[in-house]
Amino acid sequence: MIQLTNIHKSFGSLEVLKGVDLFIKKGEIVSIVGASGAGKTTLLQILGTLDNADQGKILVNEVEVNNLSEKKLAEFRNNQIGFVFQFHHLLPEFTALENICIPAFIAKKSRKETEQKALKLLDFLKLKERVDYKPSELSGGEQQRVAVARALINDPAMLLADEPTGNLDSQSAIELHKLFFKLRDEFNQTLVIVTHNKELANMSDRIISIKDGIIEQ
Repeated sequence: MIQLTNIHKSFGSLEVLKGVDLFIKKGEIVSIVGASGAGKTTLLQILGTLDNADQGKILVNEVEVNNLSEKKLAEFRNNQIGFVFQFHHLLPEFTALENICIPAFIAKKSRKETEQKALKLLDFLKLKERVDYKPSELSGGEQQRVAVARALINDPAMLLADEPTGNLDSQSAIELHKLFFKLRDEFNQTLVIVTHNKELANMSDRIISIKDGIIEQ
């Protein structure tokens, strides 16, 4: 479902990615590991169309995303890619329900249908009692689950997570690990996770190790 071919990326004279090839199947959970500065987050940002590769090709569901116009790329990102970051980036003035709905409203989807779907996601994530809570009223683990629901609201082709448990206590991290696999088992969700968490990486279907901008074989 996802294919990256010969991806190169430099920042000034620093070559961060040096010809990365990667293939990920639908419904697969892949962890990307490596030392700090190895290129993990850069690769995830390029896959998520948040940054551009200097060279190479990116195919997602047979769409060559690096050939899309800025407008089409923004639409593709909003509809096809869900993001979960180490820091949840919830908007503090909005409730859990409102935060979840934002990407769907950007995509001009029906308010009624979006809110109904958001409520179902909150129920699935065991947060239905937190519908009207603002982020400051939620625990760290609850905030991260709201962020996961927000990432899922547009039925993305893939979920990309950058150190999703890095800001959580150990129990919340374990619960988030279990949630990722529940998403795959119940929704056939494809997940690509950058992590330093060895337990999470070892639970994945496949571990991709990056060293000095190259995937280790």
